[in-house]
Amino acid sequence: MNDTILTQLTDDEPATLHRLHARLAENAAATDTLDVAYRTVDTPIGPLLLAATEHGLVRVAFAVEGHDTVLQNLAERISPRILAAPKRLDAAAHAIDEYFAGRPVRFELPLDLRLSRGFRLTVLEQLRRIGYGQRASYGTVAAELGSPRATRAVGTACATNPLPVVIPCHRVVRSDGSVGQYLAGPAVKRALLDLESGLAPHFLGHD
Repeated sequence: MNDTILTQLTDDEPATLHRLHARLAENAAATDTLDVAYRTVDTPIGPLLLAATEHGLVRVAFAVEGHDTVLQNLAERISPRILAAPKRLDAAAHAIDEYFAGRPVRFELPLDLRLSRGFRLTVLEQLRRIGYGQRASYGTVAAELGSPRATRAVGTACATNPLPVVIPCHRVVRSDGSVGQYLAGPAVKRALLDLESGLAPHFLGHD
């Protein structure tokens, strides 16, 4: 009898923990004690961490960055009041799903760009003007910002983009047409560009 009860409790533990966590997230939001909500979404390029503040999506992180490391960084730079609250990121998760389904998503989501400043922030705002399926060179972006010699600075802004995929730094390529570097690796960058071009992308590990 005791073994049966123990088995039932053990079997029900994940569901119970899920309910308790959901209640905790709701209470935190209701009492204004949640500053950063996060969730992960599965994609063809691996799990992406999505994090948002009350102002909007603040971070998208690849698995290669280390999601725990990213959350620690958010705790240090924004607030330690961080909690997994998937429902608060439903809109962002849906947009990500639509994007990887091959639909020309514009990611018209509220964004919190506090993690970028100065020229890097200016570059990110310019990148948002590069449409789905389009490409621009680092030099072109620099010239459009009135700083034609700032090609390297544009590259740095792309490399430190806190919202990859959503802010399309993958659409910035070298002047010779080669894809150049990317935080998640050039193969992922090529796959995203192929996806937007209507080609069949090769997603590593997802043949």
